Amino acid sequence: MVTDRPEGRVALRLTEVEAYSGAGEDPASHAHRGPTPRAEIMFGPPGRLYVYFSYGVHWCANVVVGPVGRGAAVLLRAGDVVVGEALARSRRPAARAARDLARGPARLTQALAIGPDDRGAALLDPASSVQLHHGTPPAGTSAGPRVGISVATDLPWRFWETGAPSVSPFRAGGKPRRAARQDQARD
Repeated sequence: MVTDRPEGRVALRLTEVEAYSGAGEDPASHAHRGPTPRAEIMFGPPGRLYVYFSYGVHWCANVVVGPVGRGAAVLLRAGDVVVGEALARSRRPAARAARDLARGPARLTQALAIGPDDRGAALLDPASSVQLHHGTPPAGTSAGPRVGISVATDLPWRFWETGAPSVSPFRAGGKPRRAARQDQARD
């Protein structure tokens, strides 16, 4: 993943991603309820960037991957900076080590300076300021449950480079929303 900004270029090798489907099988997906104004970009065309504001705090970025009309995207969770480390560090001054520069979806977008103006960027267009390139596959990959969600927690749709230090530590999500509401009703 590469971003070219006026202050310079940052490139990272992706080490962790999560898949989200809008085909009615994944209630954790923004596309689950159809092409809402927020999630319409997830319905294609593929190769576009879906950027959204998470928890009112930070930006997250996804690559749209499904055919036109079927909402599907892959959340970019972590990566290793391979070009522009000094610039990435200036954007992430709290990072203690290189592995922390793009460890987690919010840190990744900060390191790459991805924000709302990048929504819909054509990632395979050489003229785009945000691009996705095919890199060398990792020696080993692992799969498991997604991080920090409270529904569809049984789907093993998180994929990471085995042993990569930039991979996020696994943290299970909270209570499913329905269970949380039932608990509140009992209180």
